[in-house]
Amino acid sequence: MKPIEISKGIYSVGVIDWNVRDFHGYSVEGTSYNSFLIVDKKIALIDTVKKEFAGQLIDNISQIVDPQKIDYVISNHTEMDHSGALPHVMHVIGEDKPVYCSKMGLKNLPLHYHKKLNYQPVDNGGELNLGDKTLTFLETRMLHWPDSMFTYLKEDGILFSSDAFGQHYAGYEMFDDVIGHVIMPYAKKYFANILLLFSPSIIKLIEHVTKLGLKINMICPDHGIIWRKDPQKIVNAYAAWSNQETKKKALVIYDTMWQSTQNMAEAISKGLSSEGIDVVPMNIRKWHRSDIMTEVLDAKAIIVGSPTLNNGLFPTICDILTYIKGLKPKNKIGAAFGSYGWSGEAVSLINKELESMKIELIDSGITVQYVPDKSKLDDCFNWGKKIAKAILG
Repeated sequence: MKPIEISKGIYSVGVIDWNVRDFHGYSVEGTSYNSFLIVDKKIALIDTVKKEFAGQLIDNISQIVDPQKIDYVISNHTEMDHSGALPHVMHVIGEDKPVYCSKMGLKNLPLHYHKKLNYQPVDNGGELNLGDKTLTFLETRMLHWPDSMFTYLKEDGILFSSDAFGQHYAGYEMFDDVIGHVIMPYAKKYFANILLLFSPSIIKLIEHVTKLGLKINMICPDHGIIWRKDPQKIVNAYAAWSNQETKKKALVIYDTMWQSTQNMAEAISKGLSSEGIDVVPMNIRKWHRSDIMTEVLDAKAIIVGSPTLNNGLFPTICDILTYIKGLKPKNKIGAAFGSYGWSGEAVSLINKELESMKIELIDSGITVQYVPDKSKLDDCFNWGKKIAKAILG
């Protein structure tokens, strides 16, 4: 990714990682690590990149200015996909130069990089003058780490938003008006798997920024495309996702040993669909957990099926329930189903997990011993219709 001037004197100097496929448990098809250089009377670098790409970052900067002319580095977020190249960058530009970070960043950065750097903590609302341009720092604690902050370039109306409003996307299309609406599924997946847990904080942040009356002409996240044509589009999407608005949609999430639970899942799905519900049947071994979580975001009903194994849940069901629970989805109804041979504890165990997530149970569940016959599959179909009626209210 060659540097490109995104506004007068402001350059995107980040890199594309074409080959990453797993981002701490989240499936991706590449991503970008965005970094931004502001050239004014003083020169500032906003965020760095993953350690492995430090050389590319320096090469990109060198196409604009001598890296040693950089006066300040801004670290919006400690996570190593953004700060990993920091030690190398500081070695090149001068380790005595200031690294501006949040107060929590001052605590966290030295715990990652055990060398003495000139860390300068900033106050929420604090400013840094570069000459003709002014940077304002906005604390965004727990979006999505305790040290997270935004940097706002007042004169240009540019928000450098760290991990907020981003996407794990690898491509040469750098702007929303170039790539178009196809970027939104990437943004949705990113939100569902990284930021959903922090929805209450996002709602407060949007309200706070609205009250401040900040002019936002462009949003530059640390992953993915830059929002320059319609930055409000992604802000509005975050507001809707944070409020966890749901559709008339049901997920039938399951695993199966000898296809009995799968046959039940298919009959339940048909019952839901017959009432006009948008149904997504999801065999856990065919769907990645992060793709399941993306569908969870706007689903009204979460229906989970498992065979009973060793008087407990099938291991893959434990995995997905743990993953969903950690992200704390709200405004959901749920139910459980499953097949068994001789004990049949799976359904009651799923119910407990759903209740612990504050998902409203609409039924005690449906079970089949061994292999469902036509009568049992008819029961599953009708059970799906029952759930559909609860979704429709």
